[in-house]
Amino acid sequence: MQETPLLISTLLEFGTTAYADSEVITWTEDGPRTTTYGELGEMCAQLAHALRGLGIDGDQRVGTFMWNNAEHLATYLAVPSMGAVLHALNIRLFPEQLLYVTNHGGSEVVIVDDTLAEPFGKLLPHLRKVRHVIVNGAIPETLQATLAEHAEVHDWATLLADRPTSYEWVSDMDENDASSLCYTSGTTGNPKGVAYSHRSNYLHALAGAGTFHWSAADRLLVVVPLFHANAWGFPYMAMLSGSGLVMPGRYLQAEPLATMIKQLKITGGAGVPTIWADLLRYLTEHEGADASTVRRLVVGGSAAPESMMRRYQDELGIEIIHAWGMTETSPMGSVAIPPPRLDEGSDEYWSARATQGRLLATFEGRIVGPDGAVQPTDGTSVGELEIRGPWIAGSYLTNEGDAQADIDDRASRFSSDGWFRTGDVGALTADRFLRLTDRSKDVIKSGGEWISSVDLENKIMSHPDVVEASVVNIPDEKWGERPLATVVIKEGSTTTPADLRKHLADNVAHWQLPERWAIIDEVPKTSVGKFDKKRLRERYAAGDLQVEQPSD
Repeated sequence: MQETPLLISTLLEFGTTAYADSEVITWTEDGPRTTTYGELGEMCAQLAHALRGLGIDGDQRVGTFMWNNAEHLATYLAVPSMGAVLHALNIRLFPEQLLYVTNHGGSEVVIVDDTLAEPFGKLLPHLRKVRHVIVNGAIPETLQATLAEHAEVHDWATLLADRPTSYEWVSDMDENDASSLCYTSGTTGNPKGVAYSHRSNYLHALAGAGTFHWSAADRLLVVVPLFHANAWGFPYMAMLSGSGLVMPGRYLQAEPLATMIKQLKITGGAGVPTIWADLLRYLTEHEGADASTVRRLVVGGSAAPESMMRRYQDELGIEIIHAWGMTETSPMGSVAIPPPRLDEGSDEYWSARATQGRLLATFEGRIVGPDGAVQPTDGTSVGELEIRGPWIAGSYLTNEGDAQADIDDRASRFSSDGWFRTGDVGALTADRFLRLTDRSKDVIKSGGEWISSVDLENKIMSHPDVVEASVVNIPDEKWGERPLATVVIKEGSTTTPADLRKHLADNVAHWQLPERWAIIDEVPKTSVGKFDKKRLRERYAAGDLQVEQPSD
């Protein structure tokens, strides 16, 4: 058979010609701004010429500090296709982490949205390698001078104007060369860098497009940020399927999202549970809201409460598809589409829907017990999930300046026989369905038994008056650890911790019931929207939570 490399440039050329009439729609303060895929291809070519003019002539890093918009999508496509390496910077990281990942990744050019230019300007004096800053939008005069002190500043539109609208994309590079960098959120220690290859991204896109069955008839609301976990592969999946993309920019609240869905007749989308939970409340509480065109929404980033999934399906006719993955898995690893043999609405059907789903083809998984022994795939034997496959990281990115202790810590995530240790605890069935019960650092080890914080959270959130719930492990003199339930109650509700404990008692074993409860205003989130359990534990240790101990 012929040997041709699997490259992002191939996806770019295919998507922008075969589906030239498909559209990427950017939501702005003035409403939707439409760019066809054909026009997107021309924008990519102009950007590549502009970057060549700034000296990007090899595999240098080009960073982005942007919301989801057409210009960010063009950068996602153009930078790898010209042979450089894309580094989408997570704008929600703490400043210290942003400085670390930008310097560690080595970006020489950074493209910045105008609404993010001010916070980026505070970072720029500490970014050692950045030579050029390209601003997408109007640059305030006061900020222009500040940026210019540390780098050459360019206006996106001016820089691209009059550039050729075609480009000879690199077609002979090694498919195993890096196409993009992505860093973990750094909940413990410094964020860890993963270098995705052209091949891994290409195969990931093929798997995603085939699994979700998106087509050119779809218009997808991409709420998952392009700076988070490879945007779950949606930019590259769209080039294969021709699906239209709606980029919400910085308008991520329920009201504008509901407006986009109604006005643009969106059929699907992707986002974290907190986004879809807020949208569900809005859609069910506002009479004029209309989501009748939506068939399916993908949820990832953290476990989706089964109660939320059921409400979407029962009340709105929208299927919530649970997916699981990590930065290290590009990120998609499993998708919870139930087997067709299960009757829709049955207990077995919902049990499958509530799992992390079936591991995708070419994606191997095994469950390893505390003693290091591989556990049977019987759906009940629990241990840490280890994985391997063609779009799973084989190592973390290291630089010459890295401390040996940090390098050793990164290497410890990879076993001697080539498997990646996920840090997730769960079980596998014989037909490859994965059910995760916790992160290894969050599982509650009480009296020699494990309690799943995720399972408790889902059952607490099934109460109609609960908005959010997070369960964390706290020290206990007698049992070693016990669960602390922190809960956000719906406004106006009179529900008490005693009521919630009684509700939970009907769903879990008595010994698993939390003795300590705290009503809070909001569950703290990480930069990628996950519950920040570390901060909750810190608040408890500092005495900042008003803890109640309801009696039975």
